[in-house]
Amino acid sequence: MTMKKIAVIAFGMLLFILPTKAQTLESQYGLDSANTILNASLYTEYWKQKNYEEALPSWRYVFLNAPAFQLNTYIRGEDIIEYMIQKTKKKEYVDTLMMLFDRRLQYMAKKSREGYVLGKKGMAQVKYSNGDINMLKAGFDNLMKSYELEGEGTPPQLIHATFEVGCGLVQKNQLSQEEFINLYMKFSDFADKRLASGEKGCDNFAVCKSALDAIFFESGYADCNTLAGLLNQKYEANKDSLPVLKEISSILRRRECTDLPLYATVAEKIYQQEPSADAAYSLAMMFFSKQDIAKFEQYLKEAINKSDDPKAKADYNYKLAQVYLSKKNYPSAKKYALDALKTNPNMGDAYITIGLAYAVSSNDYEGDEFDKRTVFWAAVDKFVKAKQVDPSVAAKANEYIERYSPHFPTKDEAFFRDITAGKSVKVGGWINETTTARFRD
Repeated sequence: MTMKKIAVIAFGMLLFILPTKAQTLESQYGLDSANTILNASLYTEYWKQKNYEEALPSWRYVFLNAPAFQLNTYIRGEDIIEYMIQKTKKKEYVDTLMMLFDRRLQYMAKKSREGYVLGKKGMAQVKYSNGDINMLKAGFDNLMKSYELEGEGTPPQLIHATFEVGCGLVQKNQLSQEEFINLYMKFSDFADKRLASGEKGCDNFAVCKSALDAIFFESGYADCNTLAGLLNQKYEANKDSLPVLKEISSILRRRECTDLPLYATVAEKIYQQEPSADAAYSLAMMFFSKQDIAKFEQYLKEAINKSDDPKAKADYNYKLAQVYLSKKNYPSAKKYALDALKTNPNMGDAYITIGLAYAVSSNDYEGDEFDKRTVFWAAVDKFVKAKQVDPSVAAKANEYIERYSPHFPTKDEAFFRDITAGKSVKVGGWINETTTARFRD
């Protein structure tokens, strides 16, 4: 469409506009309705063509002279100004973008959620702060206001971005360690609740939760001593608050600070108030840190029996399998690893545990040297299965395959047993597996 045609259309539209009161900056069409209509039409056409630089003068007129004209002034204006920032790198355009958000709230309050607009402004302030600590702090404040106003409608991207900025601020001594840890607990709890809601799009919070954990535990501000000092204060002020006790327990457990006296105290108080599967697990981890394996097994088995969460149940069984593996109780290690696989069939680490139980027990297998070597076939089968069901353990599984494959029997050894490559072979005893013959030469 030519600019001449646009002007004609704009003039036609103007004929229907009959102001009944004096035009002001705050009125819908601004100080000059004719120019407002004309310039809005011009910049809109350029905007549609993504010709943002040509759209700028006409858009600027509407923005400055008719700020209450329409919401599109602000929506399309973002595209135009963002383009100019990227092209020119001039701070003046960043200032214009900030003004755009402020004016949107001022003149389009009925058509714009304050929390949504503040979130956009905060993200832009962070993006274009360019080392300006005051702008970064202002961006963080706006992101937090957005979170408070939007509530459950807060998107996971904003939660992630806000926490990332918070981490940067604590590193610059602009946020205290206590505030940073409290922020983690607040956002982590929020993500957990959104995940548990089962609502549409809630799966996106799984990625957000992983990002929060990674930032927090790699920040350098989550060491056990620091956590103990800050969380002890929180405990002293909330000794009988079950939600707070659970928060403290969760953080210390995730950071593997289960040997702290605070963790023991909290775990026991939680169990007294609510002897749930998770509480039993917390106690189990406390006794494990004290090397009281008998008590560890007792409470971990209680957690397994009480849990109705398939993933948690698998994790508990896997941890018990690991303990039995370390105690050289290989049949029990296999049993609990198999129990873990019942509720989480894709747990590659459980298959690796079974494979290791087979491999390290080969010398105890009944029979001669050849029979003992067949155990490694069954072991490697499990390592192969581990990486098939869980690609994340592929590197570890390959390492074990390379370590134990050289222990396979040779062709010459198999010849006297009438065993050829590809033949099915039974490995008996507690292992009780049917495997396939292959050789190291």
